[in-house]
Amino acid sequence: MSIPLTPASGPPVHTAASIDSLVLRWAGLATLAVGVIAVIIGFAVSGLGGGVGAAIAVAIVVVFFSIGQLILGSVLRNNPQMAMTVALMTYLVKIGVLFVFIIVFADTTLFDTKVFAATVVVCTIVWTSAEVWVFSRTKVLYVEPGGPA
Repeated sequence: MSIPLTPASGPPVHTAASIDSLVLRWAGLATLAVGVIAVIIGFAVSGLGGGVGAAIAVAIVVVFFSIGQLILGSVLRNNPQMAMTVALMTYLVKIGVLFVFIIVFADTTLFDTKVFAATVVVCTIVWTSAEVWVFSRTKVLYVEPGGPA
């Protein structure tokens, strides 16, 4: 499914549930695509350790950001007034946990930590950019037509 960029009647209208699936699909695919490139570059630059570090970083970013999106989608459906608070809290928790991972793995010899850290940063930027792209191309109804006043 593609997002129409310029439909005749304006941007497509989506519910909170459908916007979740769009974000997960587009941001996830974009992050995985960049992640594959990062793994290849990691292998080329640092051998097996670089590839493993990049692969672990991609997995962590995709899992964390997917969980965050699912939590936010649940809040949007059940308590939309809390959406901004939950979005900011999940973002801070994700960034904090990623930072902890970078610190914990700073001295590991299992993989190249520089490739790991760079891949985390790049994949985080790609996910966030794709998420912004999806939101800029869609229209989410804040008031459900025919819903309670």
